[in-house]
Amino acid sequence: MSGHGAPPNEAVAGAEALKVAIIASRWHDEVMNGLLDGARRAVKDSQVADVVEVRVPGVFELTVAASRLADAGFDAIVALGVVIRGGTPHFDYVCSGATAGLTTVAERSGVPIGFGVLTCDTDEQAIDRAGLPDSAEDKGYEATAAALATAVTLAPYRSL
Repeated sequence: MSGHGAPPNEAVAGAEALKVAIIASRWHDEVMNGLLDGARRAVKDSQVADVVEVRVPGVFELTVAASRLADAGFDAIVALGVVIRGGTPHFDYVCSGATAGLTTVAERSGVPIGFGVLTCDTDEQAIDRAGLPDSAEDKGYEATAAALATAVTLAPYRSL
């Protein structure tokens, strides 16, 4: 299981005053609903009140949305999506583009981006990571907690 050794899903202390954006793609409703629910639980558990949700068509569009929101003053961003491998190289291009794009946005802006993009070979793998009642993992919660924790850790260095 890929989640072996992961920290527990728990509230992030000190995240209450953060301004957070959750960006989610529209493909794969069942999985996306699970990822979004996990992200919502994470911000609620961490008592974050200033949260905006933005929906984009697909995973490839997460990058441009993250870039715009980073420039708009958000303290942390969470990018949620799912790409299921098909019979063409499309999977590789979308996954590589989204990963490189979100990394570039985080490096350029200094805004932590929680990477909640599932890159799976099958629908079953995605469902198992979506945070649904029978899922083994909750990647929406994990990605959100990672972004919040990083933003809290880096907050003292914002003006340096």
